[in-house]
Amino acid sequence: MSSENRITGHFTIPPELSGKRLDQAAASLMPEHSRSRLQSWIKGGALTVNGQTRKPRDKVMLDDALDLDAEPEAQVTWQAEPISLDVVYEDEHLLVINKPAGLVVHPAAGHADGTLVNALLNHAPEVENLPRAGIVHRLDKDTSGIMVVARSLIAHTSLVEQLQTRTMGREYEAVVVGSLTGGATVDAPIGRHPTDRKRMAVVPTGKPAVTHYRLIERFAAHTHVRCKLESGRTHQIRVHMAHVNHPLVGDPVYGGRLRLPKGTSEELRAVLAGFHRQALHARQLTLEHPESGETLSWEVPLPDDMVKLIDALRKHASEQEARDF
Repeated sequence: MSSENRITGHFTIPPELSGKRLDQAAASLMPEHSRSRLQSWIKGGALTVNGQTRKPRDKVMLDDALDLDAEPEAQVTWQAEPISLDVVYEDEHLLVINKPAGLVVHPAAGHADGTLVNALLNHAPEVENLPRAGIVHRLDKDTSGIMVVARSLIAHTSLVEQLQTRTMGREYEAVVVGSLTGGATVDAPIGRHPTDRKRMAVVPTGKPAVTHYRLIERFAAHTHVRCKLESGRTHQIRVHMAHVNHPLVGDPVYGGRLRLPKGTSEELRAVLAGFHRQALHARQLTLEHPESGETLSWEVPLPDDMVKLIDALRKHASEQEARDF
């Protein structure tokens, strides 16, 4: 629930959060808000449990009711920067952009400026009043493609809800190592890697994650696939495809060493060796407009580097076929 000038929400504690600290449970239920913001709302009485004010460290139990009613305030302290955006669609509630590979979404250590947030604050200054500057889902720095940003509280609440209820449709295209024979579903929980905290991994204690993939085109030793997410875990497609031994081409974290197919030409060798990002592109986004309820869908074409990669793989595959014939 939301109103024009309040940040509101109602949640019921599910079994997996029973016994957790209030601030931890709130962070799980409202990942779009920072932990410090949630703690300030708890301490200030804007976020209550069963109608009562609690402390952040207090435990919550199954079926406890969490209610949020907070005043919007400037949520970000980052600076606006005149960075150009490839705008696919915009109105008073939504901004849909085509993010290039290499653009960091949020300012962080090592990336204090030059990010998508800095560009958004310049293009749509009103997002400074929204949690995380209106960003409700992320793309990794080196993943290209379509993203939606909220420009109003109504949109922010609606988009977060659509993500949580999995009614927002997101489809990606990727190029993976190995020649797949058909599509499949990867249903494997994802969490922090047990020894390398910068990586994610399939772990028994992870959060549920489901990725569906289907073939677009098969090459000699690679496959162009389309992936559809049922969940939105960090690095999900990259982790899941590596888990089934078909990592994304160019993935610096999960891809392992460069694998060159049999009979690789110098041309293909150069393309594969020179592809220094995960070959992943957010192709399509479908959602319900937060005000009208209309179903909207957008699609953005593959970027040039992935087009060149696929062209080189296709050429190599046809040459291999001709030689074998």
